[in-house]
Amino acid sequence: MRGLTGGVVELDLHGMTQVQAKAAVDAALRRAGGSVYRLRVIHGYRGGTQLRDMLRREYGKHPKVKRLEVGLNPGATDLVLREY
Repeated sequence: MRGLTGGVVELDLHGMTQVQAKAAVDAALRRAGGSVYRLRVIHGYRGGTQLRDMLRREYGKHPKVKRLEVGLNPGATDLVLREY
């Protein structure tokens, strides 16, 4: 995990199971300070979509997440925590 103190925090889930990935995202959400407005979760897409689908299912309605955003990279999903 990079940049935990400001702006956009990146979390790479490559090689994790769904249970490990959920624990990592939960920990990142707990530790994200007030200056963090996005958690960019890199889940990949070539090896399957299980992590991406879990993220969208579990965090689409999470109380700390305002919305999910998918940019040009299909292997990453941004969890928007607050507006910049």
